[in-house]
Amino acid sequence: MTGDPAGLADPADAVRSDSAEERSSRAATVPDMDRFLAAAIAEAEAGLAAGGIPIGSVLVVDGEIAGRGHNQRMQKGSVVLHAEMDCLENAGRLPASVYRRATLYSTLSPCSMCTGAILLYGIPRVVVGERRTFQGPQHLLEEAGVDVTVVDDPRCRELMTDFIAANPTLWNEDIGEE
Repeated sequence: MTGDPAGLADPADAVRSDSAEERSSRAATVPDMDRFLAAAIAEAEAGLAAGGIPIGSVLVVDGEIAGRGHNQRMQKGSVVLHAEMDCLENAGRLPASVYRRATLYSTLSPCSMCTGAILLYGIPRVVVGERRTFQGPQHLLEEAGVDVTVVDDPRCRELMTDFIAANPTLWNEDIGEE
């Protein structure tokens, strides 16, 4: 690995919405973040390969993946199975104390529905692969004290940019646009 452990062209490209003191107390190290974001990207790629929208998510608790998922709206004809929702569903019922130790990784900025689930379960940390192609209500997470890190990962951007260009109608349906 080169001197760029986060896989970014410039480490300053990572957008963080917290102070340096808060960043220093982060539960996940940069190599962990890389590993868990890679798992979310693998979920996004699996969703795309299955004919769906390439968004993936993993829920990490105490350094282990507790749940993983990808957008399954097309595959299952679901109105709610965004990647984060599928991930939480696949993690199963967990005590509130577990969610409060968790970090949710998502290849794309969470939408309003997924943001609501993050807030409902009290998940304190969210790592976002990219938010250039779509930005959900990140301010709601931040206002509630959620530690949000935006990595601006090139692979996450590429997956979404290519998908949106090839499937604009389907993408607009997914985000509730006409």
